[in-house]
Amino acid sequence: MHMRKIILDLAMTLDGFIEGPNGEIDWCIMDDDMDFEGFLSTIDSIFYGRVSYDAWGNFQPDDQASDTEKKLWEHVHAKKKYVFSHQARQDERAVFIQTDMVAEITKLKKQDGKDIWLYGGAGLIRSFIQADLVDIYRISVHPLALGRGKPLFEDLTERLKLQLMQTRVFRSGVVQLIYTT
Repeated sequence: MHMRKIILDLAMTLDGFIEGPNGEIDWCIMDDDMDFEGFLSTIDSIFYGRVSYDAWGNFQPDDQASDTEKKLWEHVHAKKKYVFSHQARQDERAVFIQTDMVAEITKLKKQDGKDIWLYGGAGLIRSFIQADLVDIYRISVHPLALGRGKPLFEDLTERLKLQLMQTRVFRSGVVQLIYTT
């Protein structure tokens, strides 16, 4: 039986941060040669923490945004969304999961479908890494250092050994590293 994989796909600074100290992600470069559309075609679900979902789960680009960006968000919003939160909430655009995260994720991984994108934020990502729930790490290292912010690998209780599957270099200087656990 094919198990769906949980893919952590995110941007990281050269010094290991996934957000600035105030949650800034304005340093993220979106290159058209990154083929984000290609990645989106391999998933059918997205995992969010509540704060990230509230910020980005229903984000709509403004009228000045490029057609490419508008299309990208349209594709993101077409995916099934799961939100991990301590708050109970009714939302017709997402399924809220409050209890037994590991059991729910195990159940979802066994369902038919494409892979699942672990979107974040930082707290949810940390929980997934600590519970060894990430199958593939797609880390796009951006050519800048912030000096401070939210680190990707925080509070690890033991070493995380990964196996490099692929490396891609983009025009902007972003290097994407794809690892499996």
